[in-house]
Amino acid sequence: MQVTGKVVVVTGGANGIGKALCEAFHNAGAAKVVVADMDAANARAVAAMVDGAAFKCDVAQEKDIVHVIEETERQFGPIALFCSNAGIGGGFDPMSENAGGASDEPWQRSWAIHVMAHVYAARHLVPRMKARGGGYFLNTISAAGLLSQVGSPAYSTTKHAAVGFAENLAISHKAHNIKVSILCPQGVDTNMLRSIPKGPQSGDGDLTPEQVAKDVLAGLEQETFLILPHPQVLGYMRKKTENYDRWIGGMAKIQAKMREEFGK
Repeated sequence: MQVTGKVVVVTGGANGIGKALCEAFHNAGAAKVVVADMDAANARAVAAMVDGAAFKCDVAQEKDIVHVIEETERQFGPIALFCSNAGIGGGFDPMSENAGGASDEPWQRSWAIHVMAHVYAARHLVPRMKARGGGYFLNTISAAGLLSQVGSPAYSTTKHAAVGFAENLAISHKAHNIKVSILCPQGVDTNMLRSIPKGPQSGDGDLTPEQVAKDVLAGLEQETFLILPHPQVLGYMRKKTENYDRWIGGMAKIQAKMREEFGK
């Protein structure tokens, strides 16, 4: 896919990877980049930089996503690429005393943002895309959806679910010319990464959002399902499936080391 001349929506577009995506799509010649974010002020600032448009949007609310889709298509034309990029880093506990957690709140919030936001976008865009012969979804997930995230069961679980939904979205609508890519980096130098304890997600180095956006453009051009800005992740995936018990043992050692360091 080439974004030149296309209408693109980016949720979580006010900061971090989302902001870099908006800039990259604009520089690649997108007809209009729509920045959707709860941070309305920064969304407007990014939109001004890319000659785009901004909408305040809480992706956990289906009505907000519907509003973004309807207003974008009413004002600017059919959405060719919808980037479901918004995410949160809540629920991280280096000690991880109980994988079940102490309350439902971090689970519910993570589920709403990391899974249902993708579902809502598909629910309301797939019929439109089918009617006009195709479209594209880019879902920002994480390497945690392929591997795991030590210290955050809620993050890991919902990111795994996001991968599962993206697979089903791609399978169900391949015949309708609706394409799907998932973006699964490890550490990226963003406010979200800085807000959580340092962990194995940074083991292969933290990339800049701009580098990740560059990798996204390449992945979209090739229409590849899995976009891995950290290529090492592919090797980790292979080791995981080759010997699951050995992989869990290795991850448990990382957990033990984190408990030791943060327990001091």
